[in-house]
Amino acid sequence: MSSDSLSGLLGRPVQMRTGGGAKAFLRKVWAVAAKDIRAELRAKEVASTMIVFGLLAVIIFGLAFDLRVPKSAMVVPGILWVIVLFAGILGLHRSFGAEIDRETLPGLLLAPVEPSAIYFGKLASNLLYLFLLEFCMLPLLLVMFDTNLYHPVILLGLFLGTLGYAEVGTFFAALTANTRARESMLPVLLLPVMVPVFMAGVSLTAGILDGRPVSGLTSWLVILAVFDVIFFVAAYWIVDLIWDGI
Repeated sequence: MSSDSLSGLLGRPVQMRTGGGAKAFLRKVWAVAAKDIRAELRAKEVASTMIVFGLLAVIIFGLAFDLRVPKSAMVVPGILWVIVLFAGILGLHRSFGAEIDRETLPGLLLAPVEPSAIYFGKLASNLLYLFLLEFCMLPLLLVMFDTNLYHPVILLGLFLGTLGYAEVGTFFAALTANTRARESMLPVLLLPVMVPVFMAGVSLTAGILDGRPVSGLTSWLVILAVFDVIFFVAAYWIVDLIWDGI
């Protein structure tokens, strides 16, 4: 190799390859999500904890309200969304907290991927855990409260609400990952932001169970969809700014 070519190589700045278009970006997102899913299959510390908590909470609420409430459909919407809220917090703080505990976060940040790809990979795994929780909860709610929640509008509202919850929760989990009190800081930051989602989710679920026309409940679906879009775009642009502090 000539001296000119060698000096050219040595003088060229090192750049990580983070481009490649949408297809390459999705591969990176999947790589991050698959890493988390493989870690969960080995450790079983996130999804299993959320599911066990959710099922136990349904049983406890079922035994308690069965003695005091004349009509179980009156309390099922609140029970469903409250359990999703608190069970989700158990898993969301582990999305980045586990990286801190295992001391693997620096390696993840040094990987040749965009910070937003790491965020969306974590979001995908958190969504999977929340959907597994709801998949296990709905049949138990049917048994304990004799209330069928398998209505298309309820399921759509639950999907949109869960998506928004995971978006905001994953973002705040990244924001609080490097703080000592991340377990307490996450719900303090997350719960006020999630008020519109859970108000809309409870109102939509209650309206369907009460037999109201779907046309009168579409505003709640619009609120959930707009919330999802706003925080999807905001997280994509802001996550790069907070990454230096993680």
